[in-house]
Amino acid sequence: MTRRANIGTLPADARVLVIIVARIGDTLLVTPTLRALKAHFPTGHLGVLAHPGRREMLQGLPFIDELRGMTPKSAWWRGRVGAQRWDLALVYGHDAPLIRYATRVAERVVAFDQHDETLNGLLWKAVPAPKSMHAVPERLLLAGALGIETQDHRLAYAPSEQEIGAARHWLAANADAAHPLVAFQVASFATKSYRDWPLAHFTELGRRILARHPQARILVLGDAQSRGHAQTLARELGSRVIPAAGLFGMRPTAALMGQLDLYVGVDTGPTHVAGALQVPMVALYHCRHRSRHLAPLQHPRLRALDHPAADTECGATSPMSDITVDQVWEAVASLLVN
Repeated sequence: MTRRANIGTLPADARVLVIIVARIGDTLLVTPTLRALKAHFPTGHLGVLAHPGRREMLQGLPFIDELRGMTPKSAWWRGRVGAQRWDLALVYGHDAPLIRYATRVAERVVAFDQHDETLNGLLWKAVPAPKSMHAVPERLLLAGALGIETQDHRLAYAPSEQEIGAARHWLAANADAAHPLVAFQVASFATKSYRDWPLAHFTELGRRILARHPQARILVLGDAQSRGHAQTLARELGSRVIPAAGLFGMRPTAALMGQLDLYVGVDTGPTHVAGALQVPMVALYHCRHRSRHLAPLQHPRLRALDHPAADTECGATSPMSDITVDQVWEAVASLLVN
C-alpha cells in the first residue's frame, strides 16, 4: 500500500526519470522505489536509465514505461541538445556526470548528498545518506523526500513467458522432472570473494540433500568463472548434480531459478534475483554485509544466515567457513519438508 502526500505542483501524470547505474543487486534493490513512484503517479510516465549490462534485470516490469541504458561516460555528452524533458529525476550513486545529466533534462533532481557543494547546489533535494539501515528503505528515502511512502518492500523481477517456457524445456531434458530441484550459487564476484562459502561445505551439504531426497537434483549456477566449481561438485556428488554454471546469461538463469524448490547461495546478484522471485531460499551473508542490510524483505520462505563474528571483530579475512554445514543443513531441511 502506498500513501500519497503533497510534493508541490507535480501532477499525477508527471514525467519521472530514475537513474540507477549499478550492479545486478543494487539495480534490483531500487525496484520497490520504482513501484512506489508509479503508484504515486499512476497516469504519468516512469522512465529508467540503467547500466547497459544490467538494464535487462528491469525488463518486463509493469510499472516501468521506458527503459534505456546509460553509463557515466555516455552521460557526459547526452542531454545537451534535443533531449527528452522530465518533471522529476531521482539519481542513485555519486557519479557527477549522472547528476549533471539529470539537471540538464529534468526540472527537479533528487539524490543523496554528494559530499560536493557544487553538485548539491544543482539538486532540488539532497537527501542525507543514512549510516546503517536496510538497502531497500535506504533507497526509498529519495522517494520519501517527495512525501511518497510504501509498505511494499518486495524486490521485483519479471521473467517472460518465452523465458519460462525455455527454462522448463531445458529442465525436462536435463533434470528428469526432479523433485526437489535445488540450486547452489557457490561464488560471488571476484573482488568480494571473501563472501564465498567453502566449496567443501557445499559438497557436504549436497551429500546430505541427496541422501535425504533420493529424487533430488542439484543445479550449480554461476558465470563461466564458476564452471570449475560446478564440475568439481559433479565429480564429487555424481550424476544428480547438473553443472549449469557458464551455460546461460542472467535472464535465462533467472527463469531456471523460478522453477526451483530451493535456492542456496552466497550474497551476490543472483541471490537478489532469487529473493525477487520469492523462491524458497537459504542465503549466506558475510559479517561485512549483514542480512539485516541486504536480505530480501517480506519473503516468507527465506532463511538468512549471518557470519557469527561481531561487527567490531569482522574483517575481510573473517572466513565464511565459520557458518557451519550443520547450520545451513538445518535451514535447508526446514524448507525441504516434503
